[in-house]
Amino acid sequence: MALSKVNFNSMNVTPAASKAIKFNSSNNGLEAGDFGGSLVLLSTQTASSSSTISFTSGIDSTYKKYVFKCIEMHPSDDNARLQFQADTGTNTNYNQTITSTSFRASHTEAGVTSGPSYKLATDQAQGTGFQTIGEGSGNANDESLSGTLHVFDPSSTTFVKHFFSTFNSSMSTEGSNNQFSAGYFNTTTALTRFQFKFASGTMDSGTIKMYGVL
Repeated sequence: MALSKVNFNSMNVTPAASKAIKFNSSNNGLEAGDFGGSLVLLSTQTASSSSTISFTSGIDSTYKKYVFKCIEMHPSDDNARLQFQADTGTNTNYNQTITSTSFRASHTEAGVTSGPSYKLATDQAQGTGFQTIGEGSGNANDESLSGTLHVFDPSSTTFVKHFFSTFNSSMSTEGSNNQFSAGYFNTTTALTRFQFKFASGTMDSGTIKMYGVL
């Protein structure tokens, strides 16, 4: 088998800035392409003493992945836990079956560290409750939590629906808490809506953006 080599000096990569070089369908052909999928902003919701924030439209087979960016979510209650759930069709019970796992690491302003440690209290084994994705946020004026939730192919009618998240909070105990959660919705029915809330109290402020990934 002959080994083809590319003459680097003959390649003009200026038009391909911020692109990846990849093979195309031609024999030994190359082309510029994106590094990954493009984010398409579908919806933005802003909290204002809100008990819940729900995304009930735009979740369909157009996109194989959805990304939720939660920005500076400020709770009314101290030591708050941000949670989410999903539902199908026009249902609004938000009680889909979840199996999940969670761990965290933290470091306080006083120099006390904890973790990484497994968080038994925030995982589920075929549970139907809201899944915790960020915890420990204080309710002082300068405290909040932010992070990203990824949900894969929620419109599939063949497979369960996987998710993972990473959140960081400025803790009520004056420190940084980094929480990682992952799991799946154990249903082959399409998920059509998602809801976010704190385990107690309200979302005094904050923004959640929903993106589709092409």
